[in-house]
Amino acid sequence: MDLSLIPQFGGLIYTVLAFVVALSIIVAIHEYGHYIVGRWCGIKADVFSIGFGPILFSRMDRHGTRWQVAALPLGGYVKFRGDANAASVGADGEVATMSAEERAQTMTGAALWRRAATVAAGPIFNFILSILVFGAFVIVAGQAVERPVIGEIKDLPADVQTLQPGDEVLSIAGQPVATLAELTEAGRAQPPARTLPYEIRRDGAVLDVEAAPPMPARVDVVQPRSAAWDIGLQPGDTIRAVEGEPIHSFGELQDRVAASEGAPLAITVWRDGELLDFTIAPRSSDLPLPDGGFETRYLLGISGGLFFEPVTERAGPIAALGYGVDQTLFILRSSLSALSHIVTGQISTCNLSGPIGIAETSGAAASQGFANFIWFIAVLSAAVGMLNLFPIPVLDGGHLVFHAYEAVSGRAPSDGAVKVLMTVGLALMGALMVFALFNDLTCP
Repeated sequence: MDLSLIPQFGGLIYTVLAFVVALSIIVAIHEYGHYIVGRWCGIKADVFSIGFGPILFSRMDRHGTRWQVAALPLGGYVKFRGDANAASVGADGEVATMSAEERAQTMTGAALWRRAATVAAGPIFNFILSILVFGAFVIVAGQAVERPVIGEIKDLPADVQTLQPGDEVLSIAGQPVATLAELTEAGRAQPPARTLPYEIRRDGAVLDVEAAPPMPARVDVVQPRSAAWDIGLQPGDTIRAVEGEPIHSFGELQDRVAASEGAPLAITVWRDGELLDFTIAPRSSDLPLPDGGFETRYLLGISGGLFFEPVTERAGPIAALGYGVDQTLFILRSSLSALSHIVTGQISTCNLSGPIGIAETSGAAASQGFANFIWFIAVLSAAVGMLNLFPIPVLDGGHLVFHAYEAVSGRAPSDGAVKVLMTVGLALMGALMVFALFNDLTCP
């Protein structure tokens, strides 16, 4: 028996489990949106299912809805009363024998606005989940105060850890700073150096000290499925040298990586008091710009930050809600921009991931801790909500197009037309899935 396969098999199980958990949460929220708004609108649901195939567990509630968990956890559905199928396309034979009051409780007989609200509720609930999760992060973890006050010092080599929690930075190399943003910019403007001169206020006294640049070449986050992830870089690693030349700041590291144009680099990493050597090949990546465009850069797949945790303050509900909305809108704008740039050929199609890529990212996020995993779920929920609003038959957006046609023309599309369009939509989604799966298997 080849015991060397056991770690890989265990990693595969972990990845699949993380993917199933993430997908199940997002699907449950999406389908619950359909269900609860449908119920508010007087449309009765016969089945609420997480997963497809053989039923593992089910129970009937007092409203006549069967809640069930099925064996294949790759989606879910709500089957409303009178639906011919789980996709709510067409009516079953019982609708013709129903009274007017009973037909009003089905997706085919309810008022148009009730049906449209029920369909739109799924994606909207995905957006609500994202907003609430992002908002909860700043309520629990707080938001950084603007003043450059040192909080917890991150793990760095001892010879550059001279600042203390509670210190307020007044200037760097003679350049005054009053906010965290000014602190970061002042650090970037300095020539490369292992330490910089700081003027600080400590316990009411003004002192001059030498300390690390505000953004040292320290790894805060390792992006899943990146070059850094593949070679085993970890959060907390500090990159001390590239090709034998000392590196002191994250900006220096970015410059060296950009100049490599993808050629492998020998790097020396400080980790828990030890120096480790790695070879890493930066990968070409398409990054969104503030104006909505993209730029192609070579990246290691790491994110840096200040060498300390800023002092934070708890965000109130209104501020947290605003942050959640802003973050969700940013994801939607970035996703739409990426799709449009892929379609027009301006960026690589490898930016489109399929089920394997999403599963790997799920496992990677879960391996980095509970908070990272929940953040990933919020990001994926926003993307799923956006995808479902695309005007493609079989998606919620396609149903809304049918409802819009009915509102304008005064009659619903014919069953024949709906079936043809649903077949086309299913073919489009199938082709997109195959294409994304191909990317998962062939893209670096």
